[in-house]
Amino acid sequence: MTTPGGVGRVTIEADGGSRGNPGPAGYGAVVLDDAGSVLAERREAIGTATNNVAEYRGLIAGLEAARELGAAEVAVRMDSKLVIEQMSGRWKVKHPDMIPLQRRAAEVARTFDSVNWTWIPRAENARADRLANEAMDGEPALLDGSAVSEAPSAPTTTERPAWQAVTGAATRLILLRHGQTPLSVEKRYSGRGNPDLTDVGRAQAAAAAERVARLGPIDAILSSPLARARDTAEAVAARVGVSVHVIGDLTETDFGSWEGLTFAEVSARDGDAHRRWMGDTSIAPPDGESFDAVRARVERALATVRREHAGQTVVVVSHVTPIKTLLQLGLAVGPSILYRLHLDLASVSVVDFYDDDAASVRLVNDTSFLGD
Repeated sequence: MTTPGGVGRVTIEADGGSRGNPGPAGYGAVVLDDAGSVLAERREAIGTATNNVAEYRGLIAGLEAARELGAAEVAVRMDSKLVIEQMSGRWKVKHPDMIPLQRRAAEVARTFDSVNWTWIPRAENARADRLANEAMDGEPALLDGSAVSEAPSAPTTTERPAWQAVTGAATRLILLRHGQTPLSVEKRYSGRGNPDLTDVGRAQAAAAAERVARLGPIDAILSSPLARARDTAEAVAARVGVSVHVIGDLTETDFGSWEGLTFAEVSARDGDAHRRWMGDTSIAPPDGESFDAVRARVERALATVRREHAGQTVVVVSHVTPIKTLLQLGLAVGPSILYRLHLDLASVSVVDFYDDDAASVRLVNDTSFLGD
């Protein structure tokens, strides 16, 4: 029932963010009528907090603004899958910092006749995202619905190393190798085959998701189409509230007739061909794909990422060869890196690509979060 003088049905768009996770945090919320007109806006810096805390604070601010307007029916739209799923009751709230916030949001939500919870892509949540960034940029709190500046806040940039003279925004790639599979346990060539993660692999994916979340706000998650990468990527998506997009060019090398064999088995069966392949990136396994061919498609994928996600932080969940190739491109080194660099399962590497084609490799093969 609409409160006397109220607006009936409204839409809430809410967001929150943290620069550091945890770090300086803020939230933003917008209340809209059926015609899409802005009825109220909220933004506030909340000190040091995590992304999830800031997102919940944004939701609560939006709900409270809607209640003040006398709304009866509310549609909540957020790009945080975690918040939407928890408020919908489909996911349990386990983190101690989230429990009181979820309870407060639920308490306010119960004052409406109905509340609908919808996850939306980040691109569709631009108004709330802008307000959250303004809060983190130090703009005064906006808690009374007064007008805000029409100019959007500057995009978050990644600081460039002092020894690189040219400045500019970086496109940061967080490179995550998938978790353990039965073939990786037995150290077999695993290319276009599609084994699932083991129980250990799923645990590795969950731990990696926590590590990635600590690297800052995530703008996009891109994955190889193979199940082991997709499942690892979905673990990250569940943690950071960003959907997964599949890019075929991020798939592993096609090992052809060597698929599923061990190094020793291939050496015994195709010794000469295997030795040539180990020293020449233009040579492909029988019925397979050369490392040069992999590089060509990885370069194509990188160009797409830099065009579509310029200045953003992107998680790339893939396999040994594509990740090594991206590090090779970041370091501007020769193909020997493909044979000399080791990448563990569920390892995290980070490389920044700048708009002048410079790059900075920040981290390689981090597995510290996996324990013993």
